[in-house]
Amino acid sequence: MNKTGTNCLTDKDFSQSVSYAVNKTVNKDQQKGQQTLMNMFRVACLGAGYFAQFHFDAWQRAEQAELVAVGDKEVTKAEAAGVAAFGDLDEMITATQPDILDVILPPDQHADAIRTAIKRNIRTVICQKPFCRSRAEAQTITAAAADAGLQLIIHENFRFQPWYQLMKEQLQTGAVGIPYQFHFSLRPNDGRGKDAYLSRQPYFQTMPQFLVHETAIHFLDVFTFLFGRPDTVYADLQKRNPVIAGEDAGHILLGYDDGKRAIFDGNRLADHKADNHRLTMGEALLEGSAASLSLNGFGEVTQRLNGSTDSQLLLSPQKWAGFGGDCVYRLTQHILHCLAAGKRPANTAQDYLRLLALEELVYQSAETGQRLRVAL
Repeated sequence: MNKTGTNCLTDKDFSQSVSYAVNKTVNKDQQKGQQTLMNMFRVACLGAGYFAQFHFDAWQRAEQAELVAVGDKEVTKAEAAGVAAFGDLDEMITATQPDILDVILPPDQHADAIRTAIKRNIRTVICQKPFCRSRAEAQTITAAAADAGLQLIIHENFRFQPWYQLMKEQLQTGAVGIPYQFHFSLRPNDGRGKDAYLSRQPYFQTMPQFLVHETAIHFLDVFTFLFGRPDTVYADLQKRNPVIAGEDAGHILLGYDDGKRAIFDGNRLADHKADNHRLTMGEALLEGSAASLSLNGFGEVTQRLNGSTDSQLLLSPQKWAGFGGDCVYRLTQHILHCLAAGKRPANTAQDYLRLLALEELVYQSAETGQRLRVAL
């Protein structure tokens, strides 16, 4: 079992593997003057909005994949990736015959893109989150993909951030002792004023469900990655910026029958100490019977043994490539490793439906003011 908690190849296993589960060969070493042919996954991306740049970068750095095309209704945006650009998904599939379609579109366009992939017999689709417009729509398209034999994976990348991977290791080795609670304070400092989010992802302003559906969903996944599925949920949500449609602040408390707690304390208007407020998006504290782990806004993780006033540095700040500690690249590597080995990756659509069910309970709890039992 690897660091992501799934039965997939480790990086060492994958680097030693010489057989990949694909049919096409591409020369990836022309710039170095080498002529070694490697079996590659052909990848086409659909969508060229703000976050797509991190997907393009991740695929172009992957030795096991070739980014062959980008599609977007605004073709000039797609052309910026430096590969074949298309304004129509069907046309892109016909021209490039990808093994993997990476959907990087807003939620209201997910279902149609996946239906087209099913119709065109694409075998693997990776879809950005939030997944579809509702859990009902997500359930329908997940079932359609399963019936067609299409592997549908949701691009949920926060659990692949290096600080959470480290915390998972510390939990698994017992370094923390008996885990008590995990607390994350979301403070991205991007939600104030009438122009909030417009320069990066303007559709944020009009989402009727915003903080939980778009942002806290990442941390619900991190909580379940670290502690497992919760038994209860309680939430208190609010809107602090009047120009947006949805909530932008609130608290979520996940309870576990063994006594653990996971707490999300979010406010998109507030900030935290950081050079880049989008690196960690806040600060975290994992507490246990033997030690506590602290994450700051620079991506630094320290450990303090209980009873001690000294802290040990476990993860130093770095100039990470990409987004959020290079988590997009780490996720794409995980997917490629699993596809090559014929293993089940993390965050399949079926897995993500349970996360969406938990999200619904968060909103229900906030509306009713009640702590709710979780049955996922």
